[in-house]
Amino acid sequence: MTFRTAAILLSIAVSAAGCATDPRLKNDCDWAQPIRPSRQDVLTRQTKEQILAHNETGQKICGWRR
Repeated sequence: MTFRTAAILLSIAVSAAGCATDPRLKNDCDWAQPIRPSRQDVLTRQTKEQILAHNETGQKICGWRR
């Protein structure tokens, strides 16, 4: 097998691996959930901002409720 043939086969295998899907997931929102820290969690300001951004994005895209 030549280098060129091996490279082509490898690129096909890599591109096909990215196409796998989980049949249990019905839409893009099935894999994500809102982040709800407990009162005992000690969060930095940056972590709070990241959680807020995640939850606001979920509200817009997935219709999560507060």
